[in-house]
Amino acid sequence: MTKPRKQNIFNTITGGIRMGLFWTLVVIQMPIIAILPRRASVAYMRVFMWFLKVISSVKIRVHGKLTKQRPLLVVSNHISVFEIAMFPVAFGGSLVAKWPIVGWVSKKFGVVFVDRNPSSAKSALDTMGKTLAKIKYPLFVFPEGTTTNGAYVKPFKSTLFSIAEGTNITVQPVVVNYRYRNGDVISPEDMANHFAYFDNKKMDMGPLAERERSAFGQLYHVMMLGGMMIEITVLPPPPLAGKNRKEMAATLGNMVSEKYMELKDKNATK
Repeated sequence: MTKPRKQNIFNTITGGIRMGLFWTLVVIQMPIIAILPRRASVAYMRVFMWFLKVISSVKIRVHGKLTKQRPLLVVSNHISVFEIAMFPVAFGGSLVAKWPIVGWVSKKFGVVFVDRNPSSAKSALDTMGKTLAKIKYPLFVFPEGTTTNGAYVKPFKSTLFSIAEGTNITVQPVVVNYRYRNGDVISPEDMANHFAYFDNKKMDMGPLAERERSAFGQLYHVMMLGGMMIEITVLPPPPLAGKNRKEMAATLGNMVSEKYMELKDKNATK
């Protein structure tokens, strides 16, 4: 069974070089992003994140295709910061986030920020709905509201689905699963300690991390480990007409959870 690399002087230096190269490319690309119009910037996000994919030595394997129906909201489970980068690489489009990741760059990339504070949530959701009605690309969201240790999928929060009630918005679920680069299964303990990025206090089950890292600390750690494979399984959009937001959340959450639990310990086809 494959095991994660043990940290040594060689892969520590290699990870540092990769991280330095990543930040160098970020700085080089800032002027390009600044001068691009908004629509072109959203498309360029795919290029920007592709560099991160290559530098991090992350492989992406996609099963299935997104529907061509628009407006399209894509919902997924959330294991670490890598989904934020790899969805645009795999499919194009942009994201819904609860906090600004890199300020104006995220806005140029079309990221929609949804503040979960009840006093401003309605305004944020209205903005999200209006954005979806105008764009021709998919918008990705993580309804668990947090990342997990990879042992399970948390129930989907229903608030975000209020924008799909009584509308023509298509909602399509996808399932994210992490593996070693060669396709081998990652054990629950190794997932929690090396590949997932999460808050121990928010976990309901499964292993906890022996060491919690920052978002960029996790990025460096995966670079030091030599990368991984991200499998994305696209599921068909379920019929949601007539369902309220809580019913939508339950339907989609169950689909993603059941498929994830089926796939996470299953040997990948190489």
